[in-house]
Amino acid sequence: MKTFKLTLAAAATVLAGPALADTWDMPMAYSGSNFHSVTGAEFAQCVTTGTGGEIEIVTHPGGSLFAGADIKRAVQTGQVPIGERLLSGHQNENALFGVDSIPFLVSSFEEHDVLWEIAEPYITDLLAEQNLVLLYSVPWPPQGLYFNQEVNSVADMEGIRFRSYSNATNRLAELTGMLPVTIEAAEISQAFATGVASSMVSSGATGYDRRVWESLSHFYEVDAWLPRNYVFVNADVWSDTSEANQAVIRACAGMAEYAGSWRAREYTGFTLAGLAAGGMTVQRAGDQLVADLQEIGATMTEEWLADAGEDGQAIVDAYRAAMAAQQ
Repeated sequence: MKTFKLTLAAAATVLAGPALADTWDMPMAYSGSNFHSVTGAEFAQCVTTGTGGEIEIVTHPGGSLFAGADIKRAVQTGQVPIGERLLSGHQNENALFGVDSIPFLVSSFEEHDVLWEIAEPYITDLLAEQNLVLLYSVPWPPQGLYFNQEVNSVADMEGIRFRSYSNATNRLAELTGMLPVTIEAAEISQAFATGVASSMVSSGATGYDRRVWESLSHFYEVDAWLPRNYVFVNADVWSDTSEANQAVIRACAGMAEYAGSWRAREYTGFTLAGLAAGGMTVQRAGDQLVADLQEIGATMTEEWLADAGEDGQAIVDAYRAAMAAQQ
């Protein structure tokens, strides 16, 4: 971890001339201890140092400035210049934003890297149409299922209140017979403690950060998908930024994406061990549950392709061709 802190700091060695500081408040949805927030804080420091203080980025984790669902709109409308959000949280605007949440299309970091390389230009263009500039993006670890009871099949999920945060999670709840409840990341602990929800699909990282073992009992590794967070800046603010400072920001963003992606890999095993140490049962899903989920995944994939149109089909076709070529 220290290596990447030093690498990020190294990107800040290009110093601009003295000028009045321009403060960029950067809202983030996840807790300050989450690896996405840690990476974002290092990125902010890198930019602040690298621009010689001309641009000072101040992060606001845990939904303290804007709730997760409001961050993108706040940046688009210029309420804040920069922010971080879960990419698939905007799938209701355009299906392409859910490219990282197609169930069981990818199940590892390596496969996800291939998918993102193909999809990133499409996402960049889509964001540009919305007055936003993509700076960097970092994946979450593979998503598993949390419950407060043993679950061996989809039939066992009937009627369970399920934390939803995107179109994909909402649809997953519907197809499994669970009851979707929209809950932001900052509200997870309270929601589980009060019984508002008793299940979710998420990474070990989210569960570990929120100490969900205090309310939930089981985590099933199903590697459903690897969603991404992304950091983006208002396009008008970006165009008013000097070329020198843009270069610093791009360099810091590249370092942040590399460091954050490394952390995601390292954090996977650590957080699952932490869930187990907290008292949860952590295990691979059984054969019946996997088979049931694969069937649901096929349905959701077809639905996503229908919504995403030609661009979505092009991304999935290119991904499948790339994976076939590796075999």
